[in-house]
Amino acid sequence: MNDKLLYRIPEVVAILNVSRSKVYELLSSGTLPSVHIDRTRLVRHEDLVAYVESLPMAG
Repeated sequence: MNDKLLYRIPEVVAILNVSRSKVYELLSSGTLPSVHIDRTRLVRHEDLVAYVESLPMAG
């Protein structure tokens, strides 16, 4: 079981298997929320799960 609550951007890239620029596009559009701790941008585990669950199934 994964106990991580927050993910750095490179981890999000690996989890979603998309490019770094795509992750930043999702963040800037608000589709994938993020938080800042000092100067580090992080994505909460539950926001990552919610984003994946919101994706439409491939037809």
